[in-house]
Amino acid sequence: MLDSSNMNNGSGLIRDGVYSRIRTDILTCGLAPGSRVFENDLAERYGVSKSPVRDALLRLQEHGLVEVLPRKGYLIRPISLADAKDLYEMRLLLEKSCIRRACDFAIDDELAALDRFRAADHDDSLAEWVSYNRNFHRAIAVCSGNARMAKMSEEVIDQFDRLTFMGVSNLRADMVFDKLVEEHCEIIDALQARGRSKVTGLITRHIKKSQKRLFTVLENPPIVE
Repeated sequence: MLDSSNMNNGSGLIRDGVYSRIRTDILTCGLAPGSRVFENDLAERYGVSKSPVRDALLRLQEHGLVEVLPRKGYLIRPISLADAKDLYEMRLLLEKSCIRRACDFAIDDELAALDRFRAADHDDSLAEWVSYNRNFHRAIAVCSGNARMAKMSEEVIDQFDRLTFMGVSNLRADMVFDKLVEEHCEIIDALQARGRSKVTGLITRHIKKSQKRLFTVLENPPIVE
């Protein structure tokens, strides 16, 4: 006799896996902002039935990444200037608070562990760079020592994957990666020296540069409609 609990677990793993893969493709622009997708096409793309695809799309709708178009499929939510401005404002508030707390309360070992972000093993891969960048900013949030603030920050940071992707996609990869890693190193240096004022200024400039890069892309019709 088949164990129903094992069957349910297997089904849940498949659904979670499909959700994770579609979400990753949205955040890395593998599924382009503003594009229309259909359950049949996605089921074929990921080698699964329509059921886990439908469940994943409904979960993604709840997180604001997908819109349901009745009898017309689904729309990968476009990136608007207004939404991007809201996200950047929220990110700036949260990351400044996190990095100040990290300066004040993180133990030396936690700050020393940030040294792993002094180099990015990306091989000029945009997807790997975006992952490295996300993990760096999430690590700083964790160093804040405030679990609720860190969780909120991580949720916002995760939404930036496709914004980061778009912001650097039209730049020369090796130059932009090296420059951004250099900025991360400056932030790490200031954090480890517990220079509260300096690190607040560095993270502010870092985020505002990111915003400027993205808005340059969003305001350029030949690149993004």
